[in-house]
Amino acid sequence: MTVPPGIRFAGQHHIDGRLLFDADIQLPGGQWTCLLGRSGVGKSTILRLILDLETGGQFTGDISATNGVGLAGRISYMAQSDLLLPWLSVLENVCIGARLRGEVPDAARAADLLVRVGLADHLASKPSTLSGGMRQRAALARTLFEDRPVVLLDEPFSALDAGTRADMQDLAAEALQGRTVLLVTHDPSEATRLAHQIIIMSAQGTARWPVPDTPAPRAIDDPQTLACQTRLLSHIRGVAA
Repeated sequence: MTVPPGIRFAGQHHIDGRLLFDADIQLPGGQWTCLLGRSGVGKSTILRLILDLETGGQFTGDISATNGVGLAGRISYMAQSDLLLPWLSVLENVCIGARLRGEVPDAARAADLLVRVGLADHLASKPSTLSGGMRQRAALARTLFEDRPVVLLDEPFSALDAGTRADMQDLAAEALQGRTVLLVTHDPSEATRLAHQIIIMSAQGTARWPVPDTPAPRAIDDPQTLACQTRLLSHIRGVAA
């Protein structure tokens, strides 16, 4: 796979004339960037702006790929809500993007992804029969199935128990190796485990946070991981929204 593009995001976003954020973020190509900050600071808005979706505000600035090619059609996105279609089976939901594009989906690959996220017994199930955590894992499988060079993840593991969360983090890190990933999270531990780059977003702007020099994904109990997440949590608690 060719090296995916990096992304430059720089600009201001206003809602009803009020400044929500003034951000300057560089996403290195082929690496994971984790974006943290207090609720309401605009993290999810940044994802929507990269996707060219409505935000209810006004953005002035620059969003561009480092290779100069447009981002349309090259991004997969996992929102906070699972967005599963209730009338389709879990397997059909994973394949929905290909169907909408008029493509014949690789059902075997979709099924394999569902096995890997622990839903082997629910391929034919409707979303209403699944728990919140199971629905989130189905949405993760759908995102991975899209196989795009740029991946935007908005709190993709928030509904999972601690053990399943760690398993899904490892799976995503493996499946998205070499992709340009922007992960929005509230979890310093998650960011420290997965990130090549950590960005902290606040009312004052955006700033990089140093990550351990060990390769990601990092062991949960690694001393450098533990020290980094402890410092990061302390810092975030002291940063104004």
